[in-house]
Amino acid sequence: MINIEAQSHLVNVAVLGRFTLADFKELEEAVMFKIKFEGKVNLLLDLRGMAGLTVDVAWEEIKFSRAHRFDLWKIAFVSENQLVSWSTWFTGLFANAETQVFGDYNLAREWVTSV
Repeated sequence: MINIEAQSHLVNVAVLGRFTLADFKELEEAVMFKIKFEGKVNLLLDLRGMAGLTVDVAWEEIKFSRAHRFDLWKIAFVSENQLVSWSTWFTGLFANAETQVFGDYNLAREWVTSV
């Protein structure tokens, strides 16, 4: 399950439980809507409550990052999981956005919304 909050040039997402393809499609729609009406956007992904993800989500994330590599400014991940840190590096290979992992939500939000 995911919770999405859209703000000016920011899509703020919290993942709770298993991150499924349906969740990713919902996230993708929210990001595409923001890009269409606002241009480049930032993502704040709070993954502290994530219990895992399906393989199809990982594949869709790669395809999305490649297709929208110039539509994202910053991607902030909030997690203490080492695998997420590795995933952030991997995402950076396909997206032109700055990416960073944070253990603290407030620091992540501050970074992703700063100019």
